This record gives sequence, C-alpha cells and structure tokens, in this order.
Amino acid sequence: MRVHAILFMLWAVLGMQACSEAGQEEIVINNLPSEGTETDYETREIICVNNGKRIYGVAYIPQGVSGKMPAVIYSHGLGSYYSYGEPYARFLASHGIVCYCFDFCGGSPSSRSDGRTTDMSIFTEEGDLVAVLNSVQEWDFVDRNQIFLFGSSQGGMVSAMVAADHEAEIKGLILFYPAFCIAEFAMERYDSAEEVPETTPFLGMTVGRTYFVNLFDYDTYGDVRRYKKDVLIIHGDRDGVVPLSFSDRAVEEYPSATLHVIENAGHGFGGNDMQEAARYMWDYLRMNI
Repeated sequence: MRVHAILFMLWAVLGMQACSEAGQEEIVINNLPSEGTETDYETREIICVNNGKRIYGVAYIPQGVSGKMPAVIYSHGLGSYYSYGEPYARFLASHGIVCYCFDFCGGSPSSRSDGRTTDMSIFTEEGDLVAVLNSVQEWDFVDRNQIFLFGSSQGGMVSAMVAADHEAEIKGLILFYPAFCIAEFAMERYDSAEEVPETTPFLGMTVGRTYFVNLFDYDTYGDVRRYKKDVLIIHGDRDGVVPLSFSDRAVEEYPSATLHVIENAGHGFGGNDMQEAARYMWDYLRMNI
C-alpha cells in the first residue's frame, strides 16, 4: 500500500480522536474587543431535510440581541459528529453569532441524521450542506446576507464545494485543515474506479463504492478557483493526515485566501492550538461582518 493510502486511513482515525478531545474544551480568548459584553445563548435542536432524509443539528442562538444575526454553519470531518464544533459554536454564540452544527447523513456510524455510511460520499454531503444552507437562510433570527461556512477536514472540503456553487449566498469560508487530498488519496488507493468494491471496511465504519468512484473525475482545485470571496484556512504544520502542502496549494489557487499555520499542531486542534485557531476565526469574522 502506498504512503498516501496509509495517510488516508490515518486521517479519519485522528479526526475522530481530535473530536473526542476538543469537544470537552472551552474557548477563552483574552483581550477581545467585545470582551465584557458576552451574551447569553440558547441551544435548540433543529432538523433539516435533504431528499426526505432527516439531518440532525443543534443551533447555538445568542439571546438579547436585537435584529437578525450573522450565522456560521459548521461541517464535521469523516467519521466525526456535530459536537466537534460545539466549543467554537459556544464561543461564537456568546459573542452574538448564531452557529449551527449538524451531522451529515451517513457521516459516521453514530450519526444522529438519517442514512447509511455505505451511501455517503463528499457529493452526498455536499447535498446535505446545501439543504442546511437553504434552511438557515429561512430562520427568522438569521441575516441571510451574513452566512459563513466553516468546515474541518472532509467537512472543509465539502464546505469549499458548496461555497463554489453558492458564492452569492455565502459571505465567507473558514477551513480547518481541509481535506483537499481526498481525490488524490482515493486514486492512490485504487488504480481505477472499476477496482473499487461494493463496500470497504474503513476505520470503524463501512463505506460504499459511491465514496470512491466519483472522485476519479473530480477536479478539487477547479472548485477552489471558482470561489472569489475571502477564505480563511488554518492548518497545523505537523498534520500527518492531511499534509500542509494541500492548503499551501489552495491558498495559491483561491483568488483571495489567507493561510495561518499553527506551529506543532496536528490534525485536529485542542488546547492552545484551539485558542489560536479561534482567534484567527474571530478576527476573520469581525473583518467580514
């Protein structure tokens, strides 16, 4: 098995480990311009629907804020869950920004959304995110002109795809260690689409043929080049799962993008790395809202 295929296998494992670790943390950023004006927020389970399938998610909604509010939609990585975005969602909601975290259909064995892992691919997840975007636009407490997409790992790849097709509806794009490597790694794993079996045991979950076959014709950076608005990318320089080189290329391909590299950070942020990433995200949002 080639090196890239091995990295592809490790990618989801580390993503799931990061999920369980990071989800317990609280984001506290000192010296915020709005420090001292944190707002209360409520959490609300909200179901979206894509082609008859339920998409489970939780909205973190600031309270006591007059008028419609900006919103961030968080998309998790392969084998992960909506709760990985919870620390960021709590932080954003306490500073006046709605955040919606959801489970992709078939995105993990424990997904609270409908669907099987054997039916999931980045393209089905793209459809899920579009359905979520359409729903969020209709919420009466959200400013539909101030909606941002935020994704980590595979969720970052999917967020980039949706942003390219819905640029007019997206105010900005935030990507944490985005998995722009997916198509390349799939082609390292199989020489052709014809070699892909109906199902593949894959890191504690079983994926179907659909996960791989359409990647052979997919131009990852073609989507990247089509999105013209400001993009924020954050990546660790010790990410052994999605190499930093993929984000280096993305920042060159995007017409307007900034890459922040966190020293000694791997795939999935926790502790000081999470605090640093949240600071970059907050600065980006303040500049674009």
